Amino acid sequence: MLDTATYTPRLKTQYVETIRAALKEEFGYSNDMMIPRLDKIVLNIGCGAEAVKDSKKAKSAQEDLSAIAGQKAVVTKAKKSIAGFRVREEMPLGAKVTLRGERMYEFLDRLITVAMPRIRDFRGVSGKSFDGRGNYAMGIKEHIVFPEINFDKVDENWGMDIVIATTAKTDAEAKALLKAFNMPFNS
Repeated sequence: MLDTATYTPRLKTQYVETIRAALKEEFGYSNDMMIPRLDKIVLNIGCGAEAVKDSKKAKSAQEDLSAIAGQKAVVTKAKKSIAGFRVREEMPLGAKVTLRGERMYEFLDRLITVAMPRIRDFRGVSGKSFDGRGNYAMGIKEHIVFPEINFDKVDENWGMDIVIATTAKTDAEAKALLKAFNMPFNS
């Protein structure tokens, strides 16, 4: 068991010791508070049609996402009824979790060093998936690439959305920040 009082994640230490200084020099910030940093990471699993047929699917997705994130995920529910999709209002359709602080750095470390190398035919992530305000979004086709998931007990392979929110003002600053964390961009 880790002593959380004295333990700091590897990427957080790397950010404080080397990345901040490199970004300050590269972009010429006059103030340390201008240097981009990670704000939060949001993970989302949408079950879609499977959840409509079987309400236990959303619960299964929530349990898997909680195992991956290291904190409890919340079940997402439909906002309104859509008859064509057989969706009722308040029907559970997926799960999401927002990571901040220590858990955010730990998840990013596991994503880059453990999960991404386990993705089949992986050639890097797109360098164009920024939103114009310094946030990066990506998707994973199978959640079983995370070591927390025992794929012998998995009944369904879920896709996952991962949004990395930063305090960067531009996409170039955010990309430089994520590159410093060794994010494997292909372009």
